This record gives sequence, C-alpha cells and structure tokens, in this order.
Amino acid sequence: MSSIIITGASSGIGLSLTHHFLSLSTPSTPSRIALLDLNPPADGLTSLSTLYPSAQITFHQADVSSWDSLSSVFSTLYTSHLNNKLDIVIANAGISEQGSTTLINLNQTPESEPVKPKTKVLDVNLYGVIYSINLAVHYMSKNQTPGGHIICTASNAGLYPLPTAPLYAASKFAVVGLVRSTAQLIKSRGIRINGLAPAVLETNIAPSKDLFKHMIVTPMSTLIKGVEQLVNDESLSGEIAEIHGEKVTLRPAHEFVDEDTKKNIDTFWSLGYA
Repeated sequence: MSSIIITGASSGIGLSLTHHFLSLSTPSTPSRIALLDLNPPADGLTSLSTLYPSAQITFHQADVSSWDSLSSVFSTLYTSHLNNKLDIVIANAGISEQGSTTLINLNQTPESEPVKPKTKVLDVNLYGVIYSINLAVHYMSKNQTPGGHIICTASNAGLYPLPTAPLYAASKFAVVGLVRSTAQLIKSRGIRINGLAPAVLETNIAPSKDLFKHMIVTPMSTLIKGVEQLVNDESLSGEIAEIHGEKVTLRPAHEFVDEDTKKNIDTFWSLGYA
C-alpha cells in the first residue's frame, strides 16, 4: 500500500497527478492519497472516490506558504489517514505572477516613489516547496523502514530566462537548486528527491486561457510519463526532468568550470558545512 501526499492537488498538474496515482490503486495494492489545496478538487472528492473505489482519498485544506498550516496537516495525516507511513510527497502547489511582474516598474517617473514588489509567488512556489521537503523528510524518516520519494514541480522557467515573469523564474530556478542540492543530503535516510521542469502545459495557473492560443502546448501525458520515470527508476535522485512535447529529458547540472571549483564544492560536502 502506497501513502501519498500531493500539494496543489485540486486542479491543473496536481489534479492530473492525482488521477495518475489513484489509477494505480488496486484492491490488492490499495493507496492512501491525501489531496492538499486551498479548495476541494475540481473533479469532486465523491466523484474521485467513485471512479477509484480501491483508493482511500481525503482532501485537506492547506496553505503551503504557511508553515503552521502545512505542518499541522502533515502531522494529522501521518498519524491518521496515512497510518504512520509516507511514501511519496509531490510538492506541486504553485502560482504565477498573473500576467505582469511587479519586480520593477519601467513606467514610473523619476519623481515617483518605489513600490514594494508582490512576492506571493515566492511564498508559494519556493517557501511552500521548502516546507514540503522539510516535512516530507521528517515523516519519511519516521517510517518503520525509513525512506521515500519527493517530487517537486519546478518549470522550464527554472532552466531558461523568462523576462516577463522574473520572480516566477526565480522561484523555479530555486526549486531546481533545492532538488539538486538536497539529494545527497537525504540519501542516507533512503529518501530520493527529483524535480519536474515542464514546458507550457494548459493549466489554470495562466492569467488567461487565451495565452495558450499563442503557445506550443505540451500534453499532460508527457508529464505523467516523466513522473513514472522518476518514480520507477530508484537510481534517480537529484534529477530534473524537463517535460517538453512528447519527450522527457533528464537535464544534467552545469559542468564545473574548472577543477578548482569542483574541488571546493567537494570540500564543502566533506567538511559538512559551508
């Protein structure tokens, strides 16, 4: 029996992942799946339960940008619905900058006062993932047999510049860095961590559905293919799977610019601090 937590589970990527993991549940190998979001699933919890009768599904309202909210839900889930076992956490919840960035205002006059940027996108996309990783490692370490798998939803905006949404890009670049930097740290606990970097998928994260008329859209089935690859290949950890078109490409980290740089990075790890 698998025990799974999915954040941002009620729509878009999260709902597609919900359907995927629910579909894997069978009477002989049932799954316990907890759906976390601010709002209930768009498909309806009753409908999901009817569609996947062998799975045990619950919905829990949670704000991933709030440590108190998220940690409380994880604590309750682990001892109740998940029966003291946590196998997979999908840190998926995310928002966009909703059309235009507030990082800078190029229309301001020299006489105008600076306006504080709106950083909610960092609270959800970055701090929400940080909190999810922390809680996942904590509870996976408490399993009778410690171990588990964390998958974080980044974006190809964490691989390439995105001038129209630099704060969103910053949050996703940070998630890529978190995944790559955390993998070795939690290896001794038997826990793997990997990331998804999808291209444009048709979800409700965009400010308008009209946006997709101008874009080359990657099918959600490719993202599911990437998730299957990350879950099924237990040798993978610290990987970023770019999801594009019909393909899943594991993107290696930057090559070291020289041997001195590599030696310094290796030394940080051997010393145990930086």
